[in-house]
Amino acid sequence: MNRYPAPGPALGPALSCILLGALAACGFAPLDLWPLTLICFAAWMALIHAAPTFRTALSRGWLFGLGHFTVNNNWFQHAFDFQDAMPPVLGYFAAVALALYLAVYPMVAAGIAWRLRGRAPDTAYVMFFATAWIATEYLRAVLFTGYAWDPLGVIWLPAIGVARLSAWVGTYALSGLTIVAAGALLHLARRRWTLPALAGGVTGLAALSALWTNAPDAAPGTPLVRVVQPNIGNEERGEAGGELALARLIRLSGTPGAIPRLVVWPEGLVHDLLEDGYPSYVYAGRWPGDTRARIARTLGPRDLLMTNAITLAFDANDGIAGAGNSVLAMTADRRIVARYDKAHLVPFGEYLPLPALLRPLGMARLVPGDIDFTPGPGPRAIEWRGFGPIGIQVCYEIVFSGEVVDRAHRPRVLFNPSNDAWFGRWGPPQHLAQARMRAIEEGLPIIRSTPTGISAIIAADGRLIAIVPHETAGAIERPIPPALAPTLFARIGNALAAIVALGLFAVGVAIRRRGR
Repeated sequence: MNRYPAPGPALGPALSCILLGALAACGFAPLDLWPLTLICFAAWMALIHAAPTFRTALSRGWLFGLGHFTVNNNWFQHAFDFQDAMPPVLGYFAAVALALYLAVYPMVAAGIAWRLRGRAPDTAYVMFFATAWIATEYLRAVLFTGYAWDPLGVIWLPAIGVARLSAWVGTYALSGLTIVAAGALLHLARRRWTLPALAGGVTGLAALSALWTNAPDAAPGTPLVRVVQPNIGNEERGEAGGELALARLIRLSGTPGAIPRLVVWPEGLVHDLLEDGYPSYVYAGRWPGDTRARIARTLGPRDLLMTNAITLAFDANDGIAGAGNSVLAMTADRRIVARYDKAHLVPFGEYLPLPALLRPLGMARLVPGDIDFTPGPGPRAIEWRGFGPIGIQVCYEIVFSGEVVDRAHRPRVLFNPSNDAWFGRWGPPQHLAQARMRAIEEGLPIIRSTPTGISAIIAADGRLIAIVPHETAGAIERPIPPALAPTLFARIGNALAAIVALGLFAVGVAIRRRGR
């Protein structure tokens, strides 16, 4: 049977799959070695096609995923460094345990591709593999609350013209087209030129499109946005009851001027309760009006400040019934004029799933506190005079393609407060990269404010307008970038992933039938 050449005979297919998966992770931020990812996927696809049995194909798919997600999510271990209830060493086991689960998705994709591979390696095999990858990557993003971190299409951000294809097809479909690009390398190795020429032409045109599709600059007189990054790590944020963090946030917020400012603060640093109306026992002597007065002194009469803060819900007996991971909007007259509650909460971070089972085993949330957060209703925009509608996605919410905007009330900009101080050195640039993909998909600028970085102003075409680097204290102030017209993805959403997947599958079937 004519098969793709199987690489790595000296290592053995099993070890080759683990190493290929691990090396493929180097194409994501912070290393951005995306050609290496394509090569590794091409070699892995060859190993899948060469598998003698279905069970072998599944095992090779799972081993590739194990290597890939262990390296790609190595930042996951660092979250345990700040957890008193569980030892930090548990983080290493947790990172591998997460990879053991996530590897199921490339395993399923490999199994489907093997079943449909045909007697000879051809373009149809590549198309079926791409179809299976789109389906399984989407399922990874939605099953069991979803883990949408680093879809394959994110590797194209260094070649931003290719990444901008996601405005037309979405990130999951772009991941499938990335599989086609990897398959083109396989054809190139076998001196079959049709698929490489097609993939190279599309990639080249997409890359050239970056020369004329930049979003326009902000118009004169556009309100400013000031992004604050105080460089307060998790080990410092509770010092003096949060006074260190609050003082630094206020100092970096600058002073008002003639042009209205949107001042944005990161997630996780404001310890004081900012809302009135709670039972007096919860304030512990730090009254909301006093804290709001301190903050308001940094604002001009037309400024708006948005900050993450904890909000509480109470039962009929004034006992705390729940908490919200919220964003509050405040004006210079100390009023809170809008509130957004995070909807897509992080399991084990913001709530403990199956608490009756896991708490007796010593498991605890990674975020300090005894009360699980309550999810909000979902994406929505808040509007304030002079600024237009502002969408909000708190931290992890920004990674979910197609779920970041209230499509009935499209915002002009998205605010993404985040706390990436949990995530070592690999997590922050990966999180930023995924925010850039949301900007491209939706045609909306995104503002990110984090305690330790990377904070950024992102144009609606995915370009970085300005950043505060990792582990640096500072602030950036620029005009709020303009939004683009709604993209095709903004209009249709992830239905495009199904359309592209069905199209690729149809091409594969047509090629297979023509060859009979």
